[in-house]
Amino acid sequence: AKITAMGVDSVADLRDLDPRPVRKAMTVVGERIIHELRGVSCLPLELVPAKRKGCAVTRSFSCRVEDRANVEQAVAAHATRLGEKLRSEGLGTDQLTVFYHTSTHDRGDPMRSVSTTVTLPEATNDSLVLIQAAQLGVARTWREAPGDRPWRYSKAGVITTDLMPLAASPRALIGRLDRERSGPLMAAMDACNSRFGRGSVVPARAGLTEKRTWSTKFEMRSPRYTTQVAELPTAHA
Repeated sequence: AKITAMGVDSVADLRDLDPRPVRKAMTVVGERIIHELRGVSCLPLELVPAKRKGCAVTRSFSCRVEDRANVEQAVAAHATRLGEKLRSEGLGTDQLTVFYHTSTHDRGDPMRSVSTTVTLPEATNDSLVLIQAAQLGVARTWREAPGDRPWRYSKAGVITTDLMPLAASPRALIGRLDRERSGPLMAAMDACNSRFGRGSVVPARAGLTEKRTWSTKFEMRSPRYTTQVAELPTAHA
């Protein structure tokens, strides 16, 4: 409506406007559009995307979780996904933060929020190593609730903010990880999941997708026509 009031009926009309009143009506974004239409670059072109510095995989549970086994399985599944993301970009991490907490909406229940960081001997993107670190984080922090009312956890996740190119990362003198074995193993797992669908091959500690009682529900998600063959619509002749 603001553009129409300025007498703009086409892109050419917008290009020929005085940028100053456009800035007042459409902020600096509108002014940049006019300059871009005139061939003046206002935003630098990023030819080589910057490597990400951090990564997180977090999910709310489909139901409240009270037992340690399900929390450990959840963080293992999240660590598996984190490893996949890091491998896709050739990155690694030497620390992993694990968290899980109850919901502030459960006002009648006891509250608890837990977070701990596990340091690795060297950078890695091996899902098995990340799972071990994630479950160690749970083991360090797990407590049974006092009294008869258990803590009912609503969300868990893993976070790393110390990413680096794995090929250029320093090796540890003590506790060196077996990258020669890890690389081909993770590559084989990624190849299977790429061919047969994500979650087709997962470490046992992460649990099978269809048997995870805590998994986030996606009833409201749009069909994934471009990535999931099973969700393609069926046409009947």
